[in-house]
Amino acid sequence: MQLNLKKPIAFFDLETTGINISEDRVLEIAIIKVNPDGSEETKAMRINPTIPIPLESSLIHGIYEDDIKDALTFKEAAKDLSNFIKGCDLGGYNLIKFDIPVLAEEFLRADVDFTLENRKVVDAQRIFFMMEPRTLTAAYKFYCKKKLEGAHGALADTKATLDVFKAQLDHYEGEKIEDKDGNLIEPVVNDMNKIHELTAGKFADLSGRLGFNDKGIVVFNFGKHKNKPVAEIFKLEPGYYEWMMRGDFPQYTKNILTKIKLGIFKG
Repeated sequence: MQLNLKKPIAFFDLETTGINISEDRVLEIAIIKVNPDGSEETKAMRINPTIPIPLESSLIHGIYEDDIKDALTFKEAAKDLSNFIKGCDLGGYNLIKFDIPVLAEEFLRADVDFTLENRKVVDAQRIFFMMEPRTLTAAYKFYCKKKLEGAHGALADTKATLDVFKAQLDHYEGEKIEDKDGNLIEPVVNDMNKIHELTAGKFADLSGRLGFNDKGIVVFNFGKHKNKPVAEIFKLEPGYYEWMMRGDFPQYTKNILTKIKLGIFKG
């Protein structure tokens, strides 16, 4: 289907050093500009972020520091990129909450003007979520082939969740996908340890402020000590622990921090 366009639209995607909009940097950008006559122009490049790339990010997108050490910085590429999307509307997947804010920060750091004024923005994720709702009611209909009666009642929702989970195990039994290294794996299996690894993530606390590095050591997920071991920072900067204890952090997180400080956290 040819898009009905009155002006060019630039669909783009970013790979970044992380997910902090104000602190993380672009590593790769790909743009497909679709013109009103249906013709397409493509621009793709890797970017030297000028800051370290966390290993956990590299394991996701496969871009390591050696891959970008000779690439242009965003500041060096900014004018070319800005000219390429000049006068274009913007399109992408989850670009409203992430890609556009990150791109805007990079342009502004490079002293290149960027604005959404006179631009339309289309986000394919919004359409996906609208047309294929990610609700318990929708999941129950999809997996169990029935209408959920009594939705939003605690007992009905709990029973429906159990039914959905059982149906998921049946639905995906034996289905394999490729992992990040290209190996075939079977992620959804009737094994609670493996399901935990699949769904619970790798956070040490419940708010996502504390995570684990590739060695299983608890690290900060935010702030000036992001990706640094918590226990190490508390030894080098004891006041940081006191600051967090006084701060507006969840009590559960504070309890984990205290256990780490005392050396009794077992993960």
